Amino acid sequence: MKKGTSKIEKYHLNKAHPEKLQFAIHNLNDYRRLSADKAAAAHSHSYYQIIWFFNAGGTHSVDFKTYTIEENTILFISKDQVHTFDANLNVEGWIIHFNESFFMHNDVDIFLKYNVFNSPGNPAYIIDEYTAKVATTYINGMLEETTRKNMFGHEDIMRFSLKSFLIILERMNQGDKKHIKFSSHHELIFAQFKELLEENYQSGLSVNDYVILLNISSKTLTTITKEVVDKLTSQIISERIIIEARRLLKFTTLQIGEIAFRLGFEDTSYFVKYFKRHVGDSPKVYRNRIEK
Repeated sequence: MKKGTSKIEKYHLNKAHPEKLQFAIHNLNDYRRLSADKAAAAHSHSYYQIIWFFNAGGTHSVDFKTYTIEENTILFISKDQVHTFDANLNVEGWIIHFNESFFMHNDVDIFLKYNVFNSPGNPAYIIDEYTAKVATTYINGMLEETTRKNMFGHEDIMRFSLKSFLIILERMNQGDKKHIKFSSHHELIFAQFKELLEENYQSGLSVNDYVILLNISSKTLTTITKEVVDKLTSQIISERIIIEARRLLKFTTLQIGEIAFRLGFEDTSYFVKYFKRHVGDSPKVYRNRIEK
């Protein structure tokens, strides 16, 4: 943890130019050398990031775990996840950035968002030779399309190419996992709830506040969250608050009271009890433990 750090540095994609394509693809070696010290310091993004390492060697840290990089390791970095590159600048591969607005809200987008980017405990995957070969064809297609920015359908081709790329990766990762079925509009409502949660988790909103914003009943929202991710609405809200608390405890020097305030708690002692109920340790004990 860096001394005197009061915040986790967050980077954005075309924030000042929303009219620009909310997508970028870079050669990983070029990107790593240009980003240098910034990428090696703990940071987060307001967009999604895919990092494909071609070769074995080194490590990459995501939130609270450090992963050993093996050949054809792919990392799916979700919004707000805190990650760091190691000191090695000699890495080969691809790095892709995109915002939610790059995709439209439909079944495929929900599928992608809540599968490949919904494994915060294990964002690292090793793809097989066949998947790497097919994925490379989509990468090459996207790179070629970047030279046609002023041509008809450019954005659609980029969007569909990225979707195809992600589906190929998800197809390999699925294995025996349960597939999300799109038989109703529940997944869309769930996506709306998740977006509202990202916007408001620091405001201390209750389940009832979210159902008012969604204009549905609490019973309906609970039914939806249980159906889509097999969790209660309150559990999803708590998990989002707790993971942010853990990040602030690990990556900043903020006092416990300051963290409580940032997360919408007016009473520090209540925040301490809340954290301990969900994590098992008090914030102070947790911070001391992870710093050892």
